[in-house]
Amino acid sequence: MAHNHHHHHSDHHEHGTSNYSRAFMIGTILNVGFVIIEVVYGYLAHSLALLADAGHNMSDVLGLLLAWGASFLGSRPPSQRYTYGLRRSSILAALINAIALLLVMGGITWEAVQRFSNPASVGGSTVIAVAMVGIVINTITALMFMSGRKHDINIRGAFLHMAADAGVSLGVVLAGIAIIFTGWLWFDPVVSLIIVAVVVVGTWQLLKDAVNLALDAVPENIEPLAVQTYLSELPGVTQIHDLHIWAMSTTETALTAHLVIPDGHPGDDFLIQTCKELHDHFGIEHSTLQIEVGDSNQTCALASHHRV
Repeated sequence: MAHNHHHHHSDHHEHGTSNYSRAFMIGTILNVGFVIIEVVYGYLAHSLALLADAGHNMSDVLGLLLAWGASFLGSRPPSQRYTYGLRRSSILAALINAIALLLVMGGITWEAVQRFSNPASVGGSTVIAVAMVGIVINTITALMFMSGRKHDINIRGAFLHMAADAGVSLGVVLAGIAIIFTGWLWFDPVVSLIIVAVVVVGTWQLLKDAVNLALDAVPENIEPLAVQTYLSELPGVTQIHDLHIWAMSTTETALTAHLVIPDGHPGDDFLIQTCKELHDHFGIEHSTLQIEVGDSNQTCALASHHRV
């Protein structure tokens, strides 16, 4: 059996981390400032709602720090013990962020349901003013992550966290204004529940994607059958087995496969070209290919589809 490993590295994935350090820093500073404002005004206005929201926004700061830390760890070089580096931390951060966001939404739902039977006044103009500041800060932070949310679920986690908060603050403003004009106290929990529903739908997808990546599923944007067909149609390839495609991080994909070529090893050029095509057509950053000649006396132990 001829073993041939070829790795193709590219700088294309760098868009996942480098551009966002500034966004994370600005977002964190803005949100910490906002938490301080809420604590001070909550204390002065005797508003439990504002103090509770300050706690909630502190969880956002932690979510941002988590995504930022993972983004930084993902760019660390590999070591002898962590041969892929710490790229996978971005998957863990997205997973934790999704779970945290769902828990926060659960808390808001619980409080909203309680308020139906025991309506509380939203606390008037101070609460509305502070919530407006919240909309501005959270919207600015969310917009900084907007462009990266499609390529990287860690960035999507940060984006969703901020967008959810802008929505919650908007709900507080709308409910506050409506209550001032109509006196309908039930408006507050209704708006809260509508926002929770919207956030949960977005977060559920994030959670699903993060769990899939953590379980080494083929990333959503790659069609495994298309990759298999491409490899099996390469010149001289009669069979392909032990094909694995998985996420090394939230922005990079790896592939390993055994190619059976009875005419013998096709040369380094074949491997370099194949890895380049896998990168250009499928976005696979890191390919490792093993060439076998298909000797009938020497069957590959991993040839069966059921073997991993």
